[in-house]
This record gives sequence, C-alpha cells and structure tokens, in this order.
Amino acid sequence: MILDPACGSKMFWFDKDADDVVFGDIRRENHILCDGRTLEISPDVQLDFTALPFMGGQFEMVVFDPPHFNNAGAKGWQCLKYGVLPADWRTSLEQGFAECFRVLTPNGMLIFKWNETQIKVSEIVELARVKPLFGHKRIGKSADTHWLCFVKKDAARTLAQEVRG
Repeated sequence: MILDPACGSKMFWFDKDADDVVFGDIRRENHILCDGRTLEISPDVQLDFTALPFMGGQFEMVVFDPPHFNNAGAKGWQCLKYGVLPADWRTSLEQGFAECFRVLTPNGMLIFKWNETQIKVSEIVELARVKPLFGHKRIGKSADTHWLCFVKKDAARTLAQEVRG
C-alpha cells in the first residue's frame, strides 16, 4: 500500500485513482485557474501530514510532496495549485517527515519531491533527520525540482552488512 499525504491535485500521478494508493491532503477544494482550467483537490482522506490518522508500519511506500512555498499570495494560482507552508514551516516539515517514517513498514521507502524556488533542498533534508539513499536533482524548467529516496532502515541494513561480510 502507498500513501501520498499531500496529494494536492495529484499532478504527477499517471493513475489518479490508483487502487493501491491512499491520497490524502489537508485541503478539499475546487478552483478555476486564470487560464480557465479547473483545479480539483479531492483526496480520499482529508488529513494533516503532521499528524497522520494511521497506525505505524502500514505503508510500504510514502510519496511526500508537501507545499514548497513559504511566501505566496493567498489567492494566487501557485498557492491554489501547490498550497503554502505555515509560518513555522521547519517544525511542520520536521513533523511531516517523522509521521511519514512512522507509518512506513520496516525497510519501506519514502519518495520525497521538493522544489527549491524559495527554500533550498539542503535545508529541508536536514529536517528529515535521515540521509537520503539516492535522488535526482536539477530537473524542471528552472532546474529547481528534486526527487529523493529515503529508506526506513531496519533489517535491510543488517542483511546488506552480512552480504558484504
């Protein structure tokens, strides 16, 4: 089972109704954007990623794509489309990472997406308190989007150490 606790309008999902994904978001709303397109945020579960309503160890994968703006106009298209971080964004993201790791199974993967238009990814990775395993950096029009993979370490680390001898 996969969890996306900040799904927004599910922009990067190919299957926006995937049976094995629980889509969550704090918002449930619809907007008409300035170009006339409809923006629909309709999660399966309305939730706050800093306090997930799930028992620990339930998901093999969590895809975490939180809002990346800490400064956006309340009615601007970027705020509507991506959401905005609270004033205490460091605490919010630190709690979000902790919750994502809590609901992961042992050896589960956390896929993290961040756009560093306003806040550098290096500042955000510190909040995870876990070093990413690997990632893809510098994609997108402005080369500001990063994808990182974290693993909830448990038995896999021990097995890898045994294999290496």
